[in-house]
Amino acid sequence: MTSKHLVDPELLPALEQVPQFDLSEETLPPIRAQIVEMFAHLGSAFPPAPEIARSERFVPGPSGAPEVRVLVYAPRDGRTGRPGYLYIHGGGYVLGTADMSEMSCRALALELGCVVVSVDYRLAPETTFPGNVEDCYAALKWLHSHAAELGVDPARIAIGGESAGGGLAAGLGLLTRDRGEIALIHQHLVYPMIDDRPSAGTNPLAGEFGWTRASNHFGWKCLLGREPGGADVSPYAAAARAETLAGLPPTFIGVGALDLFCDSNLDYARRLIHAGVPVELHVYPGAFHGSDMAIEARVTKQHARDRLEALRTAFARS
Repeated sequence: MTSKHLVDPELLPALEQVPQFDLSEETLPPIRAQIVEMFAHLGSAFPPAPEIARSERFVPGPSGAPEVRVLVYAPRDGRTGRPGYLYIHGGGYVLGTADMSEMSCRALALELGCVVVSVDYRLAPETTFPGNVEDCYAALKWLHSHAAELGVDPARIAIGGESAGGGLAAGLGLLTRDRGEIALIHQHLVYPMIDDRPSAGTNPLAGEFGWTRASNHFGWKCLLGREPGGADVSPYAAAARAETLAGLPPTFIGVGALDLFCDSNLDYARRLIHAGVPVELHVYPGAFHGSDMAIEARVTKQHARDRLEALRTAFARS
């Protein structure tokens, strides 16, 4: 069954732009190289804003693990007490680097006057769970403990990301809540990848474009180091597995109606609301996973405005 007739007409050109990956252990290395080249080309076409300083740091990693590379984006005006945002890139847990989000991180720092720390976590299958979420926790802990040096108010830190980055942010939110070392003001989950179970996406009209069921199975299998959907999967790997969501910070969730993750995202939002967590939920008609590459489409612009204003509100509220 095809869902092409349901795609927003302004997003139809994006069907050709969004890469359609046939993911496997054999194709993974060349696909990774292709993504690096693609985003390097995009970055060269848009000169960086001079108002934002970018620095590369290597912060202490999890116990017994390597240091974690982070990229820091900060306004140059010397102000202190800024909000901090730990950003986690997407890529199905198997693809991507922190560098590919250069433009969006700079734009966030400039528009919101915040310090953005982008995490270059270790990818699967080379590193299985919990290595990736522990890398993110190590980066969060460094951001919190070095807040004064970075010009950040340690009481105004949010976390977020897209797709697998949103899934890691959701798992990190649970991990941070349970460890009790850092208080978060907000979690920003953009079409997050949060449920490894096949039953999580039963809508036959979702998942045809952008990120398919086959890619999803491969990503989860690489992350978990075994077949997804089994028993005893940690909620820090798949946040939808959490027994209770009480005590999590206010949450933004945005997802397309044709995204494979729509069902699991809607269910997570419902459970958050039932747990007493303030939730802002948006479902964008005609949008599929990754369709925001069509930056001129009205639905993409609306999603971008909603995301930005949700973060602005979270920082102002805190």
